[in-house]
Amino acid sequence: MSGNQHPKTEAGRNSPSMSAEDLARAFYDMVLIRRFEERAGQLYGMGLIGGFCHLYIGQEAVVVGLQMELKQGDKIITSYRDHGQMLAAGMDPRGVMAELTGREGGYSRGKGGSMHMFSSEKHFYGGHGIVGAQVSLGIGLAFANKYRGTDEVSLAYFGEGASSQGQVYESFNLAALHKLPCVFVLENNHYGMGTSVERSSASKELWRNGEPWGIPGRKVDGMDVEAVREAAREAITHCRQGKGPFLLEMATYRYRGHSMSDPAKYRPRSEVDEMRKNHDPIDRVRKELLGMGVDEAELKAMEDKVRAVVTDAADFAQTSPEPDPSELWTDVLVEG
Repeated sequence: MSGNQHPKTEAGRNSPSMSAEDLARAFYDMVLIRRFEERAGQLYGMGLIGGFCHLYIGQEAVVVGLQMELKQGDKIITSYRDHGQMLAAGMDPRGVMAELTGREGGYSRGKGGSMHMFSSEKHFYGGHGIVGAQVSLGIGLAFANKYRGTDEVSLAYFGEGASSQGQVYESFNLAALHKLPCVFVLENNHYGMGTSVERSSASKELWRNGEPWGIPGRKVDGMDVEAVREAAREAITHCRQGKGPFLLEMATYRYRGHSMSDPAKYRPRSEVDEMRKNHDPIDRVRKELLGMGVDEAELKAMEDKVRAVVTDAADFAQTSPEPDPSELWTDVLVEG
C-alpha cells in the first residue's frame, strides 16, 4: 500500500451486531492483548526477552472475534506472531510473559520463548517459526477431530506472506479431499518481512486461493471484531456440519515492525497514523459501547484491571527463577 490507502474490505456495518455484554468482553480481551504486547516490547528493549519477538498490536480484533465462536475442544495453531492467540485462548498472562523471559514459570518452562509455547489444557498447539508449516499441522489437528467423530474444529492461522508457500496449497488439497473441519485464517496485514503483499503475490484476492479445491472463502474487515465474529460463525458452522474447510482472509494491519528488530521504514508513517486514527479495532468498540450507554467509568475500570494483570505478569516474569540446567534434557524424546 502507499500513501493514506487502507485495506479494502467487505462493506461495513450500519449498527452493532453484538450485545453490550459481548462487546464489553471483546473490549477487555483486546485491551489485554494490546497492553500485554506493549509491555513485552518494553521488556525486550530492556534486554529481558531474548531471541525474536513479533508483536500483535493492531490485529487484536481477529483473534478475539474468532475465539468468541469457539467451544471447548476446538484446536488452535498459529505462526510466530502468537501472543494474541494465546491470551485470547485464555492462557495465563503470567505463564506467557514468563516464557518470553525464559523463566521456569513459562508455558514451555523457559525453553520455547516467544515463538514456541503450547497449552494442551487450552488446546493451543503452538506458535511455529517455520513460515507456513503450522498450516499442515493444523489440518492434522482437524483430521484428528474427524477421526474421533467429534464436531470440533481446527483454526490454522497464517499470514499473507505464508499464503504463497507450497505446503499451504498442499494443505488446502488434503483438507478439501478429506473434508477436514479446518478454518484457514489468513491474517493479511499487508506486509511480510518488509515486502508488501502487492509485490509478493500474483493473487490479489487471497480469500479465493482455495477455489481450485472447492474451498469457500470470504474477505473480512479484520479491524472490526463484530465483522470477524460474524464471519467466524459462518466458517465454523460450515466445518461443524461436515462440509469441509473454509478460508477467511482477515484484512488487518500491524502497527509495529515485522519483529522488534524491524524499524518498518518500508511504509510511510502517514499510513500507520491513518490506520491508528480511523480504523483502530479497540477505538471502534469503545465508541460503540459509549453509544449504547455504557459509562466511560466502566471502560476505565476495565482498563485499570488490565493494567494490573499485565503489571502482575511482568513482575512474575522477572522474579520467576530461571530453569534448572537439567531442563535441557526434558521433552526431547517420547518413549512408547
